[in-house]
Formats: sequence, structure tokens, C-alpha cells
Amino acid sequence: MKPNFKYILIFLLVLSGASCKKFLQENPTSFLTPGSDVSSIKVARALANGCYANLQGILNGQSSSYGGNTWNLMEFMTGKSNSDLGQTGFVNFQTLSYNNTSFYVDTWWQHMYLGVGACNLAIQTIPTINAPGLTDSIKTNMLAEARTLRALFYFFLVRMYGAVPKVTAVPSNLNLLLPRTPAKNIYDSIIIPDLLAAEASTLPWQDNTGLISMSAVESILADVYLTYAGMAINGGSNYYAESAKRSKAVIVNGGFSLFPNYTDMIKPANKNKGEFIFQVQYAAAANSNNPLTPLTIPNYSGISKYSDEYGSVYPTNQFIASYLPGDKRVQEKQFFYTTYPSITTGQPVVFKAHYIYKWFDSVAVTSTAKSDLNYTLYRLADVYLMYAEASNRANGGPGSDAISYVNLIRARANLAPIGTLSQSDFEHEVWLERYWELCFENKMWFDMLRTHKVHNDVTGNWDDFVGHKTVWGATFTASQLLFPVPKQETDVNPNLLPNNPGF
Repeated sequence: MKPNFKYILIFLLVLSGASCKKFLQENPTSFLTPGSDVSSIKVARALANGCYANLQGILNGQSSSYGGNTWNLMEFMTGKSNSDLGQTGFVNFQTLSYNNTSFYVDTWWQHMYLGVGACNLAIQTIPTINAPGLTDSIKTNMLAEARTLRALFYFFLVRMYGAVPKVTAVPSNLNLLLPRTPAKNIYDSIIIPDLLAAEASTLPWQDNTGLISMSAVESILADVYLTYAGMAINGGSNYYAESAKRSKAVIVNGGFSLFPNYTDMIKPANKNKGEFIFQVQYAAAANSNNPLTPLTIPNYSGISKYSDEYGSVYPTNQFIASYLPGDKRVQEKQFFYTTYPSITTGQPVVFKAHYIYKWFDSVAVTSTAKSDLNYTLYRLADVYLMYAEASNRANGGPGSDAISYVNLIRARANLAPIGTLSQSDFEHEVWLERYWELCFENKMWFDMLRTHKVHNDVTGNWDDFVGHKTVWGATFTASQLLFPVPKQETDVNPNLLPNNPGF
């Protein structure tokens, strides 16, 4: 069966945004024509690369929103963020008055389904390509990449929207009026099977070019099983064990280590190395720039070469105050900063609050205004904490390995080690470390949904999700457990109704 040229051509055009580092750095040398030979190993590789394109959608700009960005959504929702800009739609999430037409809700849906479509095209087409050098083993590994990324896109979708349309093949026409499929069914029929298929491949353990590796597969699977065991699905304690098994494999098989310094994470030379397991790729030389550096610079502070400094997202004072005394992460120019020299005078500019330093690209700030930093989806500290939480649940209490992994993270933060704790106290410790260590990496909101608990930065208690009052005076209800299906989707497909509760 010859691949459908129409879909191949469309997709190769999409590849201009693909997240494979090698592809980003290549210049196109020719174009496909209707008479081109699409049965080649290069086309198969291009189809696999195309699956990465919409990972950048996680950080994509928001139309009609100055300083808006899809990444903002999960940070605004936590109640632990502030913004310098009204144009970001922040007030709607600050007050929990957002609806099915609000910023970001539609953009996330679009980009995740574009990603699903790219993966479906690769999964459907690659097996049909017969070309010199394209062995069955190479095909299997390309399909493992595509299946892993399809699972990841659906993982975002079900956590955000719950029941979503199940699309597993390239459509033969555009008349799609699919109903929503329950989230558990999506996990059971797509997310978990895709990841298990990838786990059975011969992908390399590591890949420092940004492609899916076996360590990335195991890290995502650990996250999926941890989430599946938790709230919303309530899959059962055996899935905590499955999660712990995968995260332990990432730790034991090696190849990754915590960076000695937090600032090592914002050095372009460290992309896809050290602590980083899987990242969204950016390459300024290919005009593919990470938007988070200007997005998180204080608004109009004049400290950079960027024409726009947005201050779109920064932490609340209460979140900063929640860190323990002496925690290195909250010290100046670690995870946050409060002053920086003016780009014109060289004199210190003192900010009104703590701003995020995690995405501070010094080369971009001082000279190029083009950030080369990757965006991290999974790193070793995250895996340590997933293992600690999952094994604690699976084994009825914390084991020595779980305690030691938490202490490795605390040691880097200059905090004293923890000793033996009860199962509940240890779990709370792990959740806190996830808040402090992985803040502003789009993890916290999903942790809140998974656990149905929120750390109260004022009282120090763990509040039930439903009923938690943010520092902005807004109270989480059951309606916050899922985002609404975007109005632009329900307008064209009434089978997506009824919408999620509260919308």
C-alpha cells in the first residue's frame, strides 16, 4: 500500500516546527512534488520527527493575548501565581471565573490533537514504507517514538478535559463528529498500551538529541501509572507498584544524575544531558526560540535585549514564604531572583517581587534575545519523587531507597535529611518537595488533581482540593477538576456535549 501523498505533503510542511534537534538545525534542500518517491527512509524519519512538532505547543503563544502562553494556564490555576499583565486573562483564572471561551483552554486542545494526528499518521504510514535501509527494527523504534508521543498527548488531554474523542487513525474526510470517550477507556485502550508497546521496543536507553529514549518511555509510564492509581481513575494500589517499578528502572539503569547546581539547568550546553531525561527542543539558530525567558522577565524592567518583557507569571509571596528557612532553591538567582542589572546603565534593578529564574537564559537576555534553552518535561528529580510517592503507597510506608532519594533532593537544597516517617507524613513530605522542586514546570496543577489535596501556604495544612481557598480568595469546587471542552469545538460537534460540570 502506497502512503497517501496528500497527508505526507501536509505533514512534511508541518515539520518546520518539529522538535527533533537535528531537524531544527537542518535547512530544507528540496520539496516533495506529486511525483516524488515517498517510499524512503528519510520520509519515514520525517514522519516520526513530525510527531514531536506540537510538543512546542505546550509553550506556544496565545492568539490575542499579549504575554499569553499555553504554559500559563497550569500555573495560573494553582492559585500560587501572579501576573503583571491583564492581557493574559489572568484575572479569570485568579477568580476562577473562566469558561469555555477563555484563553488557553482551546489552544491546549488544538495542539494536543494536532500532536495526536501527527502520531496517527506516522503509526499508520511507517509500516507501509518499504525502502533500502529501513529495517523492521528501525520501523519498530520509529513507531515506539510515535506511540510514546501519542500517549503523552492523550495523557495531557484526559487530565485536562476528562472524556475526550478517541482518534487513532488518519481520517478519510473532515466530517468528524466523534463523541467523547471516558478517560479510563483512553488510558486503557491508548495511553497504557502505546507506552507498553514502546517499552517492548529496542529504543536506546538515552538520546542526547531530543528523541524519545527508553528512559523517557519509563518516566512517562511511571507518571501515567501514578496518575492512574490516584484520583479521577482510582485504578488501585497495584498501579502504584507499576509506577514504582518504572521510576526505579530509570534510577537504577543509570545515565542520569542531579546537577550539582540549580543554575546548571539553564546552561544551553547541558541540554538533553545530566538530569534531563526528556525535553522539548529549541534551537535559536533555526529560529525556534523558547518563549519562557521573556515571558518570565519582570514587565518593563529594562534588564534585557528583549523588546517585550512580560512578567506574565511569577510566584505569590505566600508560596515563596512556604519554603523552609535556608532552602537554597529560594535564594537569589537559584529558582527565583529579585534584582538584575539594567541593560542600559548596568545599575541594579530591584523588582517588586520574586520572579522566576528557572528559564533565565543569560545569553538571550544580554545579547541575542533568542533563547536556546529546552523545556523540560521529565528530569531525574521528578523521577526520584515519583518513586518515593509510588513505593510509599505500594509498600505501606517509605523504604530506605525512597527516603534516600528524597534526601538527595533535600541535600542539594541545603536541607537536613529526613528520618523515618509514617506513611502519611512521608507522602506529605514528598508532595511538598514536588511543589518546591518542580514549581513552574507545569507539574503542580496535575499533582493537585491527582491527589485532590492542596498545600495551604498560609496555614501549612493540606487542604482538600474541593473547598481550598486560594490567597486570592477564590475557592476550588468540583468544577475545577476538569477544564471545559472549548466552545469552538462544541459549536461544530454537538456530540461533545454535555460539557464538563460547571460549564
